[in-house]
Amino acid sequence: MPPVVAIIAQGAMGAGIAARLTERGVTVLTSLEGRGEASARRAEAAGMKPVVLPEIAGADIILSIVPPAEALALALAQRLAPHLAPAHFASVDLAAAGTPPIYVDCNAVSPDTTRRVAAALPEGSAVFVDGGIIGGPPQPDGYTPVLYVAGPEAGRLLPLGEHGLDIRVTPGPIGAASALKLSYAGITKDLTALATAMMLAATRSGAAPGLLRELERSQPELLRWFGGMIPAMPDKAYRWVGEMREIADFVEPDAGARDLYLGAARLFAQVAAGPEGTAATLGAFLAAQKSRSA
Repeated sequence: MPPVVAIIAQGAMGAGIAARLTERGVTVLTSLEGRGEASARRAEAAGMKPVVLPEIAGADIILSIVPPAEALALALAQRLAPHLAPAHFASVDLAAAGTPPIYVDCNAVSPDTTRRVAAALPEGSAVFVDGGIIGGPPQPDGYTPVLYVAGPEAGRLLPLGEHGLDIRVTPGPIGAASALKLSYAGITKDLTALATAMMLAATRSGAAPGLLRELERSQPELLRWFGGMIPAMPDKAYRWVGEMREIADFVEPDAGARDLYLGAARLFAQVAAGPEGTAATLGAFLAAQKSRSA
């Protein structure tokens, strides 16, 4: 019998994972409390069933997938905490076994934040699993991101692999999956920040054509990677601000690294807020590369 899964919220990742699960016969619950029409449309398209928070607490597995800002991940756990109780089970088999629901924090937050989220859940009310998603949302062509999970009970998420997800247990305690996620994102997204900063600076100074030629000559693979990452970045920049701050918290003992990621957070905030034309400038730089290689 497939588990009943609750997913909050209905962003691109949450809705994408929900669609993959519902396609394979899994009932996916969600809460639209405080959400807008766009979220409701994504939930409907993904086959999610809107319910009130007490019913969310009755799912077998609860996946928290919210924008990577500490307050949101923690607030979700705090809002659900009063409704979580060992008696709230959706599956007959799990109820018979007396097993509490599994709460998975899948957000791009630091290990310290993950532990604070775990501490917000009343003792015995849920089984907490640390999670970290690497990759984009599931796609109709079969592409699937990896959900790394960690903690003493992480292996209990593996059955979701039978329903279209790629679940991998990473060794270590609560916080290990979050550390892996932030370590990976700290490389890929900071590279995106560095490239963005230099492409904009080169354009302002008139050096863009020369920079493009040099990247084509000496860093063609890196340039192709930028071409895949940067065009979609402006629409995501507002979400990456919180993630960069979480990475800064993660690397806090190293002041230089901390300042690097706080700087990336400021850059993504600038891109998200404007000025107008930033996305067009980046697009023009990369479009020039495509036209030269055509």
